[in-house]
Amino acid sequence: MDTQSLQTFVALAEYRNFTKTADSLFIAQSTVTNRIAELEKEIGKQLFARNKRKVTLTAEGEAFLSYAKRIIELSEAGIQEINAIKKYTDTIRIGSTNTIYECHLFPLIKDYMTKYPEQAVKITITHSTDLVQAIQDNLMDVVYSYIPFYHAGFDCQVFATDNLALVTSYQNNAYNHGISQEDLVHANYLYCNFALQEVGLFIKELFPPHHQFGFEIDNSTKLIPYLIAFNGISFVPESIAAPYIKEQKLKQIPLLDFEAPKINCYRITHKNSPHFL
Repeated sequence: MDTQSLQTFVALAEYRNFTKTADSLFIAQSTVTNRIAELEKEIGKQLFARNKRKVTLTAEGEAFLSYAKRIIELSEAGIQEINAIKKYTDTIRIGSTNTIYECHLFPLIKDYMTKYPEQAVKITITHSTDLVQAIQDNLMDVVYSYIPFYHAGFDCQVFATDNLALVTSYQNNAYNHGISQEDLVHANYLYCNFALQEVGLFIKELFPPHHQFGFEIDNSTKLIPYLIAFNGISFVPESIAAPYIKEQKLKQIPLLDFEAPKINCYRITHKNSPHFL
């Protein structure tokens, strides 16, 4: 299966427009049309529904999209690994969520690179679900995830444990004496879905079903400036909040009638592989 056709399919699935897809790939629009037609002929299914106004994925196209992305990733990873053989003795492929990387991993990776300069290091920052899938596809040697993965052929250990802290701007004095769970629902809560384990469920259950948040973001390190600027409140890992609390940019809000769970992050490796970090 031609990876160029797969890349064109993935781009068209993103842009939903033949002209924009062609521009993004620096090819003619007719080339996009021909590649998609050849791919649909090879698969034997229509991947896109087309009309004068828009292009949409069919059910078959939706089902094929994740596989197409994985085939492209595997192909690129194979080429990179072959090219790295001549220059480096080995390559370590590390995957992590942004929060775990920011809080725990950078100094460890820096020390590893200093100790083993002959090894190439490839780091991917993405979400926990993607990391678990990537190590199953052998695209990663070690991943650091908020989701545990206990499965034959893999080793999963708790890598670090963090406290969950409710914080707000240092200038916000509304909660100096603490906050109750009932009052939390009516506060200016800036929602961050940074953990897809019991922590995420804990935060969701603090609010009524289908609660509409005025602000949402999926990266806790990018949440901090909004907390400072808008006097919002939110739960974040204590290790992220600590330097801002020390600099008097954030303050921690005491919880009056409820407790926050701890956050576990996990190191997942292939069974019997060395623990790189």
